[in-house]
Amino acid sequence: MSVFVRSVGAAAIAGAALFGSGAVASAQPAPPGCSIADQARVQAGVSTALSAYVFAHPEVNAFFSDLRYQPADGRRAKADEWRAQNPQLSAELEGIRQPMTDFRARCGLAKSDDED
Repeated sequence: MSVFVRSVGAAAIAGAALFGSGAVASAQPAPPGCSIADQARVQAGVSTALSAYVFAHPEVNAFFSDLRYQPADGRRAKADEWRAQNPQLSAELEGIRQPMTDFRARCGLAKSDDED
């Protein structure tokens, strides 16, 4: 799945956690710097940087925009193929996502199934 689609999905999950979750809070508080507000702040920064990047790289924007409309069972393979053919662009995108990756690791949050 595309980085853009993942970022949008993560923002939706954060919104659901803020407004729609009926889950009971765990007995343990979030570690310092790991609140939903902290997550939203990190995600907002990643989303802003990603938006600027894909608008500045129309070929990346076009590829991942079109990828959203492909059958789900073939998206990962196409994204992996694109990453292999575009290692510099792929590394730049991973760099943009790194703050969210770091946040999840620091806060002990599991990686979602659609992440690499």
